[in-house]
Amino acid sequence: MIPMKATGVVRRIDDLGRVVIPKEIRRTLRIREGEPLEIFTDRDGEVILKKYIPINDLSLYAQEYVDVLAETLSAIAIVADEDSIIAVAGGPKKEFAGQKIGNIGEIMQQGKTTVASGSITQNGREFSSMVVAPIITDRIIGCVCLAPKKQDTKMGEIEVNLANTAATFLAKQMQRV
Repeated sequence: MIPMKATGVVRRIDDLGRVVIPKEIRRTLRIREGEPLEIFTDRDGEVILKKYIPINDLSLYAQEYVDVLAETLSAIAIVADEDSIIAVAGGPKKEFAGQKIGNIGEIMQQGKTTVASGSITQNGREFSSMVVAPIITDRIIGCVCLAPKKQDTKMGEIEVNLANTAATFLAKQMQRV
């Protein structure tokens, strides 16, 4: 059973079958106007709305792609959606998989591939260098990140090109879904 948190908000269904999700809840869950929601039901008659994250449909491709990147570069390769990491290779999966993306999200939202340096933290782990390539369809839906396994290693042009290639591939796959 998934624990649910009561909001104290009650809404009526209108004559067209619509329910308004309060602005405070939309803001908290970062649901914007026009964004798709998945609708689930359970045996107890509960209706569950979940923010639809299209890149999750590509989790198999994403995992295979990061496996190849990590092996080829001997680096940590990550694919993340807007909120959390969905695929990781080259590093401890338990440490990264399913975790929130931290300050990688701020870098991703710039909308261009960036070689970030300095103090990039992910789940308590600090990286001195990381390539962050946004996955862009009609908007930014996630990113591909490459980080060195060794702390003092810098990411360069090869890593930038491979991260861009991966991000572009995943974006094109999303357009097919």
